[in-house]
Amino acid sequence: MSDIIVATLTAKPDEKAWTYQEVHMQSPGSRGFRRYRIILVNRDGNLAEYREDMGSVRKWRGVRCFNIPSLWEHSVAELLDLADYLRSETEIDLKDWSELDQVNISS
Repeated sequence: MSDIIVATLTAKPDEKAWTYQEVHMQSPGSRGFRRYRIILVNRDGNLAEYREDMGSVRKWRGVRCFNIPSLWEHSVAELLDLADYLRSETEIDLKDWSELDQVNISS
């Protein structure tokens, strides 16, 4: 059994967020795949999901989906700025990026 996350129609720029995601998903009514911005924020002590339709996935061809965990450390505005950067970044090789986590700093 999973917990239900409530929906919210707003995500204020100065409020802290739990996570920011950009994903491709089937649209309501199965009318094609769309890119969605999903931001989880706090509403009365519970996670609430703000979802924004960013358009057809065709518009986003070649742009990877991503998830930015914030864990209440960053505001919605900060995450939007970071997402703009990540969306336009084309020089990151995911294999190289994952190998950076494995580098031993002391050696």
